[in-house]
Amino acid sequence: MTTTARTAIVTGASRGIGRATALALAEEGFDIVAVALRDEDRLASLGSEVAALGRRYRAFDLDIGDASGHASLVAAVQEEFGRIDCLVNNAGVSVMQRGDLLEVGAESYDRCFDINTRGTFFLTQAVARAMLADEPGDQPRSIVFVTSSNAVAATVERGEYCMSKVALSMAARLFALRLAAPGIGVYEVQPGLILTEMTAPSKPKYDALIAQGMTATPRWGLPEDVARVIRTMAAGLLPYTVAQEVRVDGGLLISRF
Repeated sequence: MTTTARTAIVTGASRGIGRATALALAEEGFDIVAVALRDEDRLASLGSEVAALGRRYRAFDLDIGDASGHASLVAAVQEEFGRIDCLVNNAGVSVMQRGDLLEVGAESYDRCFDINTRGTFFLTQAVARAMLADEPGDQPRSIVFVTSSNAVAATVERGEYCMSKVALSMAARLFALRLAAPGIGVYEVQPGLILTEMTAPSKPKYDALIAQGMTATPRWGLPEDVARVIRTMAAGLLPYTVAQEVRVDGGLLISRF
């Protein structure tokens, strides 16, 4: 563990990939700012685990889809922790109901884009401005976008989710280009089949497909698999990597014949 305190904001931090990431970054030496919506008990238990690792912790109950709350979040983090060294854009939602593309409703479409794309874009903008306003210091600064294998592979039954993640993938590239010169590393992680509460309803279906060879590595991915990659990025160990997507998918997206 490093000894110099750094601060990381992790959205969607109360469960799944976000929770595993918060703990991995705490182990790396980051103080943790955990953002989640209406998940008080899980945020409290995460705080206990972070404290056990010797790091400071603050939780925010916040809907990142509501951009009006971004400025106050950034200001509160700066006031308490001094600076922001890392932002992990992990929060996201899936479709309200899988089904026919021709039956997608505006509510589900807007929900995916408001949270997965629009909210994440404007939170990143607010954090990037704060990072640029600070002196660079001697510690790496980073922003990590957690997108999805659906930024590449189309799933017709949840088209609005796929579209929101494609847009988020482009956002990662745009912010990477804008922030590379001042030394802020921007990265994209594309998880594949990761076993979380979000994917649990589809587990029987994908258990069978994995058994049939859907992934080269014959198992579900775990949140810790993704967190390990994000930790590497946040630690500054990929300084000459600019927005190239890193797939954590067990070979799901490799073309095979």
